[in-house]
Amino acid sequence: MSVTLLHISRTSLYQFINLTKPRVNLLIVFCALIGMLMALAGSQNYNFSLLVRLTIGLVGIGIVSSAAAAVNCLLERKIDAKMARTAWRPLPSGNLTVFQTMLFSIMLASFGFWLLIEFVSPLTAYLTLLTFFGYAFIYTIILKPLTPQNIVIGGASGAMPPVLGWSIVSGTIAPEAWLLFLIIFVWTPPHFWALALYRVDDYRRSGLPMLPVTHGSKFTRLQILLYAILLLVTSIMPFVVGMSGTLYITSAVLLGSIFVKFSWNLYLEYSEKRARQLFRFSINYLALLFFALLVDKFLEVYFF
Repeated sequence: MSVTLLHISRTSLYQFINLTKPRVNLLIVFCALIGMLMALAGSQNYNFSLLVRLTIGLVGIGIVSSAAAAVNCLLERKIDAKMARTAWRPLPSGNLTVFQTMLFSIMLASFGFWLLIEFVSPLTAYLTLLTFFGYAFIYTIILKPLTPQNIVIGGASGAMPPVLGWSIVSGTIAPEAWLLFLIIFVWTPPHFWALALYRVDDYRRSGLPMLPVTHGSKFTRLQILLYAILLLVTSIMPFVVGMSGTLYITSAVLLGSIFVKFSWNLYLEYSEKRARQLFRFSINYLALLFFALLVDKFLEVYFF
């Protein structure tokens, strides 16, 4: 009996974790950490209370982000059931109920918001809450089923983590934080459109007006290429405004050029292999770009 209960408990825990989209959430927390560390670079006010606030801030952002992902799964459960990519998720597969998901989402959102407003700052708490509503409701309910530009407009919510991380440290939002926001905002469309290209049949079955469904493969590939070029230009801006140095600009140009090259190849000739290659690289691109920015900043502050 106890073995059976333990198995059920472990299975349920796994399903609840899946609701939070852990891989996506990890990237969100990483981007928030980059914003936080960039704001922290050069500060001399290191103490234990600051470390606690920073840690709680990251945890709070991660928890609220998890709640937003769970709400997204709840609202899109019927759509997910039509798509091979998402039919395995806890709700369409029947592993969790609507009530369980609602309760889980409310608990996560409430706890995460309480952590932020109690131990971090009202600014971080309310910005995180605004991001939660932007993704979970405005993007999911209004934008995603309404327009093929859903990813472009809705990308604003996904681009907020560096701003949130910056606000944890400074209690304000510096222009540099919005520059990090802009990089993610421009990165988002080509990243998701690459996925939509090789999952176009899934999206067609779901009824969602994703760009490859409404405008076709060739037009989508052109948009990916144009955004890749815009991303290369945008990624140079931290160097232009004096936010970074040689290591970053070298990395930005190299990574951006690879992004454009993959996008150009995809534009010239579509194949699922090329679309998948671009999608996978786009994830690594963002992580490597921000890592280079962080290393460059700390080398400048502490060694040069």
